[in-house]
Amino acid sequence: MIHHVVTIRWKEGVDPAHGEAVADALRVLPSLIPELAAYACGPDLGLAPTNVHFAVAAQFASVEDYVVYRDHPEHQAIIQRLIAPFVSERCAVQFSS
Repeated sequence: MIHHVVTIRWKEGVDPAHGEAVADALRVLPSLIPELAAYACGPDLGLAPTNVHFAVAAQFASVEDYVVYRDHPEHQAIIQRLIAPFVSERCAVQFSS
């Protein structure tokens, strides 16, 4: 199993409701990309003051399936429209289990 985890800190001044809009857009992806074995995303719950603002966690059967997701046109469109312009910090990791 390939795991993909992304955390995001928004730029100063980004409305907290923006995270819900991003989550709504991303949650459509499992219906478009059958290679996604599991998918969860959402804004931080605010339980610790040092947390980042948003996270995505996805699972794939193979690296090839991850690449399909990574490069999928709808995924890339969401990144360009709703994520990249608002990000101050992004961290990602892929690992296997």
